[in-house]
Amino acid sequence: MAAGRMQWLSLALAASLTTLLSASAAQPGLGFGYYKTTCPGAERIVFSETTRIVRASPDLAASLLRLHYHDCFVQGCDASVLLDSTDGTPAEKDAKPNESLRGFDAVARVKDKLEKACPATVSCADVLALMARDAVVLSKGPSWPVALGRRDGRTSSAGNCGQLPPLYGNITAMIEVFAGKGLDVKDLVVLSAAHTLGKAHCSSFADRLYNGSTCSTDPTLDRRYADRLRMRCRGPGDSGDAMAEMDSGSCSTFDTSYYRQVAKGRGLLRSDAGLMEHPVTAAYVRRAATGRYDGHFFRDFRDSMANMGAMGVLTGDQGEIRTKCNIVN
Repeated sequence: MAAGRMQWLSLALAASLTTLLSASAAQPGLGFGYYKTTCPGAERIVFSETTRIVRASPDLAASLLRLHYHDCFVQGCDASVLLDSTDGTPAEKDAKPNESLRGFDAVARVKDKLEKACPATVSCADVLALMARDAVVLSKGPSWPVALGRRDGRTSSAGNCGQLPPLYGNITAMIEVFAGKGLDVKDLVVLSAAHTLGKAHCSSFADRLYNGSTCSTDPTLDRRYADRLRMRCRGPGDSGDAMAEMDSGSCSTFDTSYYRQVAKGRGLLRSDAGLMEHPVTAAYVRRAATGRYDGHFFRDFRDSMANMGAMGVLTGDQGEIRTKCNIVN
């Protein structure tokens, strides 16, 4: 209990210090301390409830971070990923790239707490941004102040999920997708480290183990690592529940171990391995892999999360504040 209180105090201190900075420090349309008068306990409520959720199910930390990521890359950070499908119109959450998303119930639980304290005040989009930050903190990662004031979108379409970075994309495709969202190559290599948390289903990486008619292994994959993966993933058509840790041996801790794995040819996904194919991303991976620049990486991650969290946001009188995150008002 004391540890949880200390973590919350560190978040509160970071937020307080940030409010002393000039307003220009926040992303356009967003602000620090946004709910200071309308719902002063908002961030504390989110952190307290997220703490209970992650302690009960540690795997959800990765899921909450991934929800925010998948939300922002499709029509901006507007909580459209949380909306249910309607008759004849499948929503984002039912698109193929989002089939393995989890954490929807956790978000609804936090939103219900906020509605009891401050009805129709805190947006679902802001809840996603705060829960993603808190999930990282609860996984022994860095904290950062989150600029708030996002509004919730009223539409969600599975057809828009082509905007997501391709799961099997090479580094060129990844750079193009990120650039299309206003993010640069550094943002790409930094945000990829979110894969230090969580696991991936066999279908996400089987193509690297059983490639083509010869079922050859991706040559960029460490051979011993590939052998271990084959013990979990039995073939290219394996559609079972088999999973592998994204950051082998450290998938519950937010750290730079991910970069050490990628540098050794043990990046699980093709997009992870692709970081070694570009001079800028490869240099960043090798530097972070030394373990001597963790503080620098944590600051970079904070900055890149702020960049991503400001993509395509609705503010002012745009959109709405949903009372239930899965349906429009």
